Amino acid sequence: MLFVLALVPLAATASETFSGRVRVVDADTWDVGGVRVRLHGIDAPELDQTCRYADGTEWRCGVWATQRVRVAYEGHKARCRPVDQDRYGRIVANCAVQGVDAAQVLVGKGLAFAYRKYSLAYVSHEWEARRRKAGLHAGEAQEPWLYRSAGADGAPGGTCRIKGNISSGGERIYHVPGQKHYARTKISPGKGERWFCSAAEARSAGWRAALQ
Repeated sequence: MLFVLALVPLAATASETFSGRVRVVDADTWDVGGVRVRLHGIDAPELDQTCRYADGTEWRCGVWATQRVRVAYEGHKARCRPVDQDRYGRIVANCAVQGVDAAQVLVGKGLAFAYRKYSLAYVSHEWEARRRKAGLHAGEAQEPWLYRSAGADGAPGGTCRIKGNISSGGERIYHVPGQKHYARTKISPGKGERWFCSAAEARSAGWRAALQ
């Protein structure tokens, strides 16, 4: 299903809060009233990411985290304060539901990590979640930023093999191995092109699938 999002210029939201009903794309990426939002200061597992329990059993922690967040927040009204805009055009924001900081809740419940690269606001909440072995901390969970970097250069054998290409007309299109134009599609990070670890990640970042 294709979702058409309202394009909200950063200038229009940089100093203003906005609100709307939540549609959960993944644990840390929401649509709030039609605006694609990346929750500030946290990083949650990718949808295709797996983790390990203490006994070594693997589980789909990315899907699990997203489902938990969806149950808690889908359809609720959120109020967001913009902080920045990322390279994918998403508004990076602090969002609250019923007056409670959603990012703080997610980290505290072990559904996301404190994203120290951008904020130290939730580090203490992560420490507490680790102490309680809550959620992702019940076993071994690789930090999402490290997971994404695995194979990010597209080296043979890397896990991130989907090519996010930008056409001459500026359209963002992703190609998966085996498609007609995959082999001849070149990725130039300097132009904003990139590799993805899953089709879901590519769609979440704003790319569409190649037609062939």
